[in-house]
Amino acid sequence: MAAIRLGIDFGTSNSAAATYKDGQLSRVALEAGADTIPTAVFFPAETKTMLYGQAASSALIDGEEGRYMRALKSVLGDPLFHESRLIGGQRRTIADVVTAFLARIRQRAEQQTGHSCERVLSGRPVHFHSGAPDKDARALEDLEACYRAAGFSEIAFMNEPEAAAHAYGADQQINGRGLIVDIGGGTSDFSIFEAKGDNIQILASHGVRLGGTDFDHAISMTHAMPLLGYGGTLRRTFGDGRLPVPNAIYADLATWAKIPFVYSRDTEKLVEDMLRHAEDPDAMSRLDTVIKEQLGHELAFAVEAGKIGANTGQSGTQIQMGFVEPGLAAPITKGSMNAALEGQREKMRNALYQTFMEAGVMPTQIDTIVLVGGSSLMSMVEDEAKAVCPSATLQRSEAFTAVVDGLAIAASQMDD
Repeated sequence: MAAIRLGIDFGTSNSAAATYKDGQLSRVALEAGADTIPTAVFFPAETKTMLYGQAASSALIDGEEGRYMRALKSVLGDPLFHESRLIGGQRRTIADVVTAFLARIRQRAEQQTGHSCERVLSGRPVHFHSGAPDKDARALEDLEACYRAAGFSEIAFMNEPEAAAHAYGADQQINGRGLIVDIGGGTSDFSIFEAKGDNIQILASHGVRLGGTDFDHAISMTHAMPLLGYGGTLRRTFGDGRLPVPNAIYADLATWAKIPFVYSRDTEKLVEDMLRHAEDPDAMSRLDTVIKEQLGHELAFAVEAGKIGANTGQSGTQIQMGFVEPGLAAPITKGSMNAALEGQREKMRNALYQTFMEAGVMPTQIDTIVLVGGSSLMSMVEDEAKAVCPSATLQRSEAFTAVVDGLAIAASQMDD
């Protein structure tokens, strides 16, 4: 079987694979009729068969017993990535799960292309972890090790916004300076490029650990978690006075990658104790329900849906939490969401300016802004990009596939 180099965008929320040959781009259908697949897995309680992508999400939504995992990429470089836990009836690490996911992508690509796909050009964020070079390096080592364990023998990496720049340059004959704003599920990445026709020169790239999962976390903490007792107080066991409700359990419950690890007897005992001392027992009782019935992912999906609704400016949007308690819902408006995301907005703005400093380019010298990544659909991203580069023309590339398209194009050039 002849060999071909595969471009893979292994994302926090979604993943994709593609090839480019003789001027033709071909995306691998990792699921029937879809160019992308949710980066999610599900381990049914009754079998040892791992479900991938939409099948994993459907199993969770349908109420099947088992373990759901999402945002696997966000744990790269963290000690948690290599901790062995009982998952799907056997002891596994998250590294094992990521390896199986990447092996599945390779298998699907080989089935559809009829070629060996042991060579890969993978996307990577400019920084997996902000301000932590050692952890950043470990994350890349972790990802490369997973690719190797999945059967890839020749592995190269490209910064994701740089790949998106290549895709944009191949799609349009452009001249001038451009800014790629790539906001994904876990990171925000930026590249400033200079283009002459289809020749793209990257002037600088920068990124921060900030993405859609962080937006979800902030919205969950400010809108949904107060209905579960967050921000409340507890009576002391002995003596007068009150204690604040501990924050850690809510922070983990609002973090996609950590939700599966919240469910333990130790957590249940902690919540039971909090319930006995809660000033608002009704709210704390809801937290008890979420933990014991393992509703964390349902809550995260509800927050995500509320975020999308509020982003469109739709009136009467609510985070629907009826699965916790009939009729329970948290109102959310575009204004309340923007207030919750103010810290993220500032972090994104600072990263944008850092990119310009590294490139030695002024924001006024940018001709075109290109938005890519699923979270670039958030209105605040467009607002910030326009505020930083007010004279630039705003363009939207393929939000979910620009990176993988650019990786496939760049991968084909590696063999030229």
